[in-house]
Amino acid sequence: MWRSVLLAAIFAFAYAGVAAQPVWQANLDSKVSFYQTTDFGLVLAGTERSLYAIDGRTGERLWRRETGRINETAVTPVPDTDLILFTRDLGSKSRLEAVDVITGESVWQSDKVKGDVMQLAVEPSADLLAVVLVKDAKGNAGSELKREPVVHVLRLSDGEELWKKQLDGDVEMMPSRLGEGLGEIPFTLDNYRAPLLIDGRLFLFYDGATSYDARTGKEKEREKFRINEDGLALTEADPVIDDSKIYLSGRGRLRAVDRRSGNVVWKADDVGNAAEMVLVGSTLFVRTGGQFTRLRDGEQEAKGPYGVAAIDVTNGDVKWRYKGADKGLTNFIFADANTILIADRDDLISIDARTGKRKEKFEHKIERAQFVLLNERGDAVVGGRDEIAAFSLHRSERQEGRNFQGVRYALTDVRASADELAPADAREVWRVRHKAPSRGAFRVIAGIALRATALYFRYGGFATSAFGIARGGLNLASAANSFRWSGLRSRFGSFDLTTLASSSARSYLSHRIYTFGSLARTANLANRASGIQLIRGNIARRVTPSGADVRESVLDRLDPTRYAERLSEYLLRRQRLAELRGNHMYFYTDIKKPFDRKGLVGVNIHTGRDSRFILVSDPDAQFVTDESVNLLYSSDGSKLQAFDVLPS
Repeated sequence: MWRSVLLAAIFAFAYAGVAAQPVWQANLDSKVSFYQTTDFGLVLAGTERSLYAIDGRTGERLWRRETGRINETAVTPVPDTDLILFTRDLGSKSRLEAVDVITGESVWQSDKVKGDVMQLAVEPSADLLAVVLVKDAKGNAGSELKREPVVHVLRLSDGEELWKKQLDGDVEMMPSRLGEGLGEIPFTLDNYRAPLLIDGRLFLFYDGATSYDARTGKEKEREKFRINEDGLALTEADPVIDDSKIYLSGRGRLRAVDRRSGNVVWKADDVGNAAEMVLVGSTLFVRTGGQFTRLRDGEQEAKGPYGVAAIDVTNGDVKWRYKGADKGLTNFIFADANTILIADRDDLISIDARTGKRKEKFEHKIERAQFVLLNERGDAVVGGRDEIAAFSLHRSERQEGRNFQGVRYALTDVRASADELAPADAREVWRVRHKAPSRGAFRVIAGIALRATALYFRYGGFATSAFGIARGGLNLASAANSFRWSGLRSRFGSFDLTTLASSSARSYLSHRIYTFGSLARTANLANRASGIQLIRGNIARRVTPSGADVRESVLDRLDPTRYAERLSEYLLRRQRLAELRGNHMYFYTDIKKPFDRKGLVGVNIHTGRDSRFILVSDPDAQFVTDESVNLLYSSDGSKLQAFDVLPS
């Protein structure tokens, strides 16, 4: 044990003097306004003058387009394709472009839309793209901003508009960043569930639940109700889908909607505020109440009534309700086919999924617990912003001491052994606490700390509930959600951890790509990138890029062989990302000697060990990691930098 600690200390000392320096640095033409990672391992960065695509592994600038100053809401990825949508104001006119993310070239353009794309849904096999845009969505953080969204349904292949609809009335929007002294910033629709395109129908969730015929815009069903309660974000659950129906929540009521006709099959009244739903077999499990993000300041707020209910999906009857949870309810998970786990303010609770009766309850001692997940050892992991602990769910194994590991020392923390725990705490396997740094502005430090912990959920975590992912309707819902986009994916640091834990299992990528740009024009790439299915899109009309579109392009200077190799490399990164599940939860903290500086510590959720370190003392508010290449990205003025993720 002491030998491993000594080796870790030697390793840390060797890196302490150099690892704080960036692995690469891209010098751009002006101050970096925003940046976001893509599924192909490229980083898109917007400055006050241009939009860049940068190789995330090497820092090489691949292409640049002169854009002038644009908002982060001007660039939107189209899931499961090689396209991004780029919106730009040109005097009194606006333009929407579908851009090849690899080369920066325009695939098609439309001048029939105005505003930035806030959310979208896409059904490539039906050649349908639904975009929701908002004009002039800017305001001061902390202020209330309401706008009228407009939905446009286009052909994905050429951007031809099929129909548009301006929604009735203003909806409350959410600031893209939270904090003080930010000035005027973009606002978003991240506080609403993204649209859903399925079976030729478009479902919207802004002023209630409305469905349209996706090709004609004919309205089928509408029920108006307030989506977000009391100025909170995402208080209603994401839709859940099975072979025949879509299950929606709103105003304390659940609805089963026929996927093909759009008709409501049944309603279940007075269920409560349904914040999370999971379908297993013929039972819809619903969490009511929980913890949510307050729009005006980003703070967390608890809202009840708290509990779990089981609904028979054949008729909407309530099978059982569990009301024994206290304030601050987390997400829920399945430990096995018959056991649901939730955590409230004080306890970790197991519920019999067949009867709704409580099986067990014991104290977790996590301050303001915000999530529960299941690690690969089958332990329940409960955590908050600066603490995380694992608990054994198996009595016989616990009594045999399966998980007891004695006293364990780390460079930044000391954990108690299981033998030192009081009998009431004998379930505990390990516990880690990393307090945020005490130096610096409180709101800035708190924002960085929240974003650091939230990084885990960006990749869908380790399948938050192994049973839920493998069986039941959640798998179908995940397939549908992979064709939707909301800023929740890139602006995750603004949300409470309970919301992220509830949504994370639905956010993984598929192993197929609908290609419309350079990937569609390059032969044999599918064989080069094993595991990725390339489906060529039907391009009916192309735009010939002018010199003003793409000012710089590295790919244009490559010979055909190198070009194909480069594209294959991006596909392989996409494959690795599709298979990636997070194993580390990061905490922003004061890292002790020999590092002796602020940085991020990655705790392995399976072992509880500090197994990764990122020596970046003051990352900007938008920092993000790419777990496929073990780098963290952060900007500093006109520089975009990448920092190593160091193993312990």
